[in-house]
Amino acid sequence: MGYIPGPHHELKENFTAMADFIRKKVERNMKTLDSNNPRDFIDCFLIKMEKEGKNKATFFNSDSLVMSLMLFFGGTGLVTATLEYTMLLLMKYPNVAEKVYSEIDNIIGQHPAEFEDRFNMPYTEAIIIIIFISPLALPHKLIMDTRIHNYKFKKGTIFTLVLTAAHNDKIQFKNPENFDPNNFLDENGKLLKKEALMPFSAGKRICPGKSLASMDLFIYITTLLQNFTIKSLVPPEKISVTPVGVGIGHVSPSFEICLLPHTCSQD
Repeated sequence: MGYIPGPHHELKENFTAMADFIRKKVERNMKTLDSNNPRDFIDCFLIKMEKEGKNKATFFNSDSLVMSLMLFFGGTGLVTATLEYTMLLLMKYPNVAEKVYSEIDNIIGQHPAEFEDRFNMPYTEAIIIIIFISPLALPHKLIMDTRIHNYKFKKGTIFTLVLTAAHNDKIQFKNPENFDPNNFLDENGKLLKKEALMPFSAGKRICPGKSLASMDLFIYITTLLQNFTIKSLVPPEKISVTPVGVGIGHVSPSFEICLLPHTCSQD
């Protein structure tokens, strides 16, 4: 891709800039590191590096530290994009939004949302899964020669999982082409548990930020809807939800939104 002109060159430059930013932060932490009083993730990682010493087999090294912190950048971007699309789709489908409001009122009420509440809020969790699902997973590399059906693949072959193929499968889901949380709920209204549902990729190497992203999205969305009523400035039928960019995640089109505090939502 380096020989082909296009905006992907800027992407590489951005990753380089972020890595440089992280390395400078690590250097500052190293100068003032107190092993007895770690201040953040970097300090904890550096302390572990000291304990590992010259162990060449350890994963605790400067390169791993940089890449681990890069995951936080990626996770922040994907969570932000998911939150944006959540607001857009709830404006587009007010009937879905009303069910979410009802579930929040019945389960959480006015108490601060906790991650454990999700077990009693399958409809809300189904919405988060729908919106979070990416078209593609991050690339996977074979660590040994492998046979898949009648095909042989050599060690080092890189695969990119097309998650859309599974999540749009009409055999696996009731109505996959439409925004319908019921696609991911069983006849009892509980969240489906099936192999075809892969919001965080597939296999042993699923998204390492799965737990953090799930918690972030659930707390952010429920807390926001607990305190505000979403109102669109245009009729729902005029709202476009077609993404303007597709890759690891969906990029929503620009939109305007009005958030009314619940105390004045009836005015």
